[in-house]
Amino acid sequence: MAGDDRGAAGREDERARIVEAAYRCLAASDGASASVGEILAAAGLSTRAFYRHFGSKDDLLIAMFRDDADALTAEMRAVTAAASSPADALRRLVRGTLRLTSDPRRRRRVLVMVSEETVRAKGYAAERARIDAEAEGLIAAILAGGRSAGDFRGVCDIAADAGCIGALLRQAVDEQLAHPSRDGARAAAERVIGFALRAVGGRAGRP
Repeated sequence: MAGDDRGAAGREDERARIVEAAYRCLAASDGASASVGEILAAAGLSTRAFYRHFGSKDDLLIAMFRDDADALTAEMRAVTAAASSPADALRRLVRGTLRLTSDPRRRRRVLVMVSEETVRAKGYAAERARIDAEAEGLIAAILAGGRSAGDFRGVCDIAADAGCIGALLRQAVDEQLAHPSRDGARAAAERVIGFALRAVGGRAGRP
């Protein structure tokens, strides 16, 4: 049993080294390109090690995207679960998401995950659609709670309204990634929040 545990831990460490090396290589090339050979050289591992975990470079890129996206979804679920009201949950969700574009370390990871190399990977479109749907599902749950509480009286079609807010939030993220500015993420978050709360009949002002 102990040997199995050490083996499992070793495999996880090996996978993590490959993933982190891929982030470094892609970041160094501004997301343009990174070969499996370059990634393995940076990780100090063999080709055999790579194929123990990934069937191809595309598989690696999609796994990286999935890991980061799922971690963000879990973070946003925790953040919104601690909210004092549906309006507070919506504010927390928007501010937390836009904060990704202003934190230097997280911004670099996001840029890698939306880089040309990653977007070209087989399976990216389906994985992006999945994570966007999960984000909209979280928004929909917030809107449903707000409507039930009588806070969001402007909500008519929960799924459609969540889709609109989700699209607006994604656009704001894309704009901040493309054209960062001082306090831009914070200002963008407040614009999205203001519009969203007015649209659903909530209070647009800061808490």
